[in-house]
Amino acid sequence: MSDKFDFKKEYKDLYMPKATPAIIEVPEMVFITVDGKGNPNTSEEYKNAMEVLYGLSYSIKMSKMNGTQPDGYFDYVVPPLEGLWTIAEQGINFDGRMIVDKEKFVWTSMIRQPEFVTEEVFEKAKDVLLKKKPEIDLSTTRLVRWTEGLCVQIMHYGPYDTEPADIKLMDKYVLEHGYKNDINEVRRHHEIYLGDPRKTKPENLRTVIRHPIVRA
Repeated sequence: MSDKFDFKKEYKDLYMPKATPAIIEVPEMVFITVDGKGNPNTSEEYKNAMEVLYGLSYSIKMSKMNGTQPDGYFDYVVPPLEGLWTIAEQGINFDGRMIVDKEKFVWTSMIRQPEFVTEEVFEKAKDVLLKKKPEIDLSTTRLVRWTEGLCVQIMHYGPYDTEPADIKLMDKYVLEHGYKNDINEVRRHHEIYLGDPRKTKPENLRTVIRHPIVRA
């Protein structure tokens, strides 16, 4: 039996919602983030972002192997990939329901980090990754503390392109409970990926969809 800390299991309210909408207050968390634009299926920026996020996350996780683990370190499972999405057209805030040209996507990809990951730990991990992959682009990579706040969320099962049906359920739920959508340039359409599309059949994918809300 594994004794590694698993964020998905310890924080089921954040990572394992039901397939029906629910309202949640999302607390402050630490993330490594990478900003970019373009179609995630074909964009070189997105490919670089994946290499950066997993490269840094596993450099920090595996620091125990050479005795360079930071103060407060504990063994853990690297949390799932997440993404914040909008589109590059002024005045349009992407809500996941619109059919858009994926080349217009503007995204922030990110992976949660344990609380012991400080700026110093982050910079050391960047140095380690650059020694292994000197060609990698870290120019838009950041360590951030982010509080998402009040949101509605749902577990989506199946291909990403079928998300609009569940988002419609979320929108209806929000209105019925006295809230309204608060998607804007700062608070964006949020997805948490619990399945790897490279290894999982589309119908078996699980994705947490989360939208920011406020009282109506």
